[in-house]
Amino acid sequence: MAIARQVLCVCAFLSLPHAGAEPIRYSVAEEAESGSLVGKLAEDAGLTPAQLSARRARLVSDDGRQHFRLDRASGRLVVAGRLDREELCGQAASCMLPFELLLAEPLQFFRVEVALEDINDHSPLFPEERVRFDILERSDPGSRFPLEVARDLDIGSNTVQAYSISPENEYFSVSYGTRLTGKKYLELFLEKPLDREEQAEMSFSVIAEDGGSPPRSGTTQIKIVILDVNDNAPIFTKEVYIGQVLENMPEGSVVLTVLATDQDAGVNGDISYQLSQAVGQSDSAFVIDPKTGEIKLTKPLDFEAAATHELSVRARDGGGLSESARDRDSGANGKISCALEDQLLFSLRPAYKNYYELVTVSALDREETAQYVLSVTAADAGSPPLTTTQTFTVDVSDVNDNAPVFNQTSYTMYVRENNVPTVFVGAVSAADADVGLNAKVTYSLAPAQAAERPRCSCISVNSENGHVFVLRPLDYEHLRQTEVTVVASDAGSPPLRANVTVRLVVLDENDNAPLVLYPGQESGAASSELVPVSAEAGYLITKVVAVDADSGQNSWLSYHLLRATEPGLFTVAVQSGEVRLRRPVTDRDSVKQKLVVLVRDNGQPPLSATAALSALLLKDFSDVRLPHSSAATEEQDGSLTTYLIISLVFVSLLFLISAAVFVARKVCRRKELQAGHVLYGADNLQSGLADAAAAGTLPRAYCYEISLTTGSGNSEFKFLKPILPSLPPQHCATGQGPEEGQDFPCVPVSTEDMAPDNPGTLSARQFNALSFD
Repeated sequence: MAIARQVLCVCAFLSLPHAGAEPIRYSVAEEAESGSLVGKLAEDAGLTPAQLSARRARLVSDDGRQHFRLDRASGRLVVAGRLDREELCGQAASCMLPFELLLAEPLQFFRVEVALEDINDHSPLFPEERVRFDILERSDPGSRFPLEVARDLDIGSNTVQAYSISPENEYFSVSYGTRLTGKKYLELFLEKPLDREEQAEMSFSVIAEDGGSPPRSGTTQIKIVILDVNDNAPIFTKEVYIGQVLENMPEGSVVLTVLATDQDAGVNGDISYQLSQAVGQSDSAFVIDPKTGEIKLTKPLDFEAAATHELSVRARDGGGLSESARDRDSGANGKISCALEDQLLFSLRPAYKNYYELVTVSALDREETAQYVLSVTAADAGSPPLTTTQTFTVDVSDVNDNAPVFNQTSYTMYVRENNVPTVFVGAVSAADADVGLNAKVTYSLAPAQAAERPRCSCISVNSENGHVFVLRPLDYEHLRQTEVTVVASDAGSPPLRANVTVRLVVLDENDNAPLVLYPGQESGAASSELVPVSAEAGYLITKVVAVDADSGQNSWLSYHLLRATEPGLFTVAVQSGEVRLRRPVTDRDSVKQKLVVLVRDNGQPPLSATAALSALLLKDFSDVRLPHSSAATEEQDGSLTTYLIISLVFVSLLFLISAAVFVARKVCRRKELQAGHVLYGADNLQSGLADAAAAGTLPRAYCYEISLTTGSGNSEFKFLKPILPSLPPQHCATGQGPEEGQDFPCVPVSTEDMAPDNPGTLSARQFNALSFD
């Protein structure tokens, strides 16, 4: 029941009208990996990650599908799984995925919209892989043959942008565009008439290319079959056939064989022969085989009657075209003259008998007129003259006399800084008025001249289609624009060239945060400004100065008071960064005020920096040293106190250890003195005194008390008093030492061993000779 109530509550909540606040909007590219960052949802909603967990934040969508996931620990919105724009939104111009961020205790929701951006993940596709066209030769130039356009599931610039033919040919080009109805079309355009006798078939590819980076393409194969028309008359293999025949040869003998050819095909190329005239014979003695062209005798010949015979043979194809420049008449009626009609560039020149040569009168320009249709009229000299007219077509072949011409005098292209490598930025295009190889244009970058500045090596041009690419990311702050020269060359011999200047302009992006120049932030301690307590509202305290390396609106800076000890005491001018008093200073205001000013640019998204400063509210500026001293040392008090405590503990431990060592040494010293150690034993001393007395060196015995000082460089024995001769040597009189009642050892000393300047003191030599056990 509890779960059912929660579901009902959620449903009731979703049925409520949404609040008037603008939704939180993000964008993400399709096919982004799972876990990719979409946006900082908690921050944009004014929440903290702790609030997300405490209020059991979750995402709710209208269709129940969870395309995104909320990371409560960080407050980030990330991609939950694979996103396919074509699957989710098809061919729609925009793809928006809406959902709500739902929070409990209290119930609250935020509308979130994520725009799914298209990437170039589909190639153009033609409906048919192969297309065949049957086209009559001599079809009029300008004829169009429709093709199905290629389909691309992507949208915008990632869909099909251009079509081309590969390999290029002089007969066909591709035409494409959008009609008034909005429907796209694709057609093959016939540039010049086809000639089946020159080429009966041709094949090429039509390539569709999209505008992605890198671009994708699709291909369909085109086969052109050229259908024959009867545009070629038969042509004899020889102009004159000469044969020899013996008189009185039998009927049916073959005199000679004529042969004509026709470049047409099929019926148009089937040739039949006809004998037009037999000169000198009223009844022809010759007959010709219409299929083989064999000329045979119909009766024996008589040499005396006619030594030569001149025949005229006509060859006719199946389409009705024939060759013969003979007149069946004789004499004046058989004399032929030929003339051109309305032609200034050509003339006819007699060559041999009834043969004429067609010659040019002046230079021809194929680009001005590619084809001439000439009418030749042949007339005899009869009365009245009889005429016949024949039409000829003259095609002007091309020579490489035209250089490529760019469609613009210069090009300006734009690219945003921090671009991806090999990004497409535009295209140059040049056309050549020639045809064939003479019109095939390739593009390249002109090498930099020695006198020019070194150009940017970041630009590349496609040699085939003139597409211009930027090869590496650019930085607007280091390079704002550059120019290169693109060369268009045709494939003629020798090639002709044309140059054009391409200017690449780098567009700024907001990739530089503001830099605070004043107050300086390097030392880590905020600068202090002095403010009299008598200052009125509007008093100028200081001015925050900052710059931004970006340009345009990305460098427009605004200033905001982020934090302050007394927020109501200060105000910051948004445009100028001036810090002023908002109200007069009161006694309740602290002497030391700290402020943090936020400097933010106008980019999308905006970048910011902070400036820390402090202000001292003083009655008299002569007391400025005390606050400054306190301000300078206040931040160091914590660490200094720690160092002082550590030092004091160390010194105390050192003192205690030294005192313990000193006491231990004193105790050990006292125990040694109480043990009564003497310099010499009693037996040795007594025997020594006896030996000395016997030698006469010590007339009487003396007792000396040893007085030693710690660290003395020359310790000496101090003479105290003479020892009475009646006292035993081993029981010398006891002197008073450092401690009252302490006995000292006695040492017999002769007068010779006394120090010369002090009779009662041992010399250093004697003292050094003593040994202490």
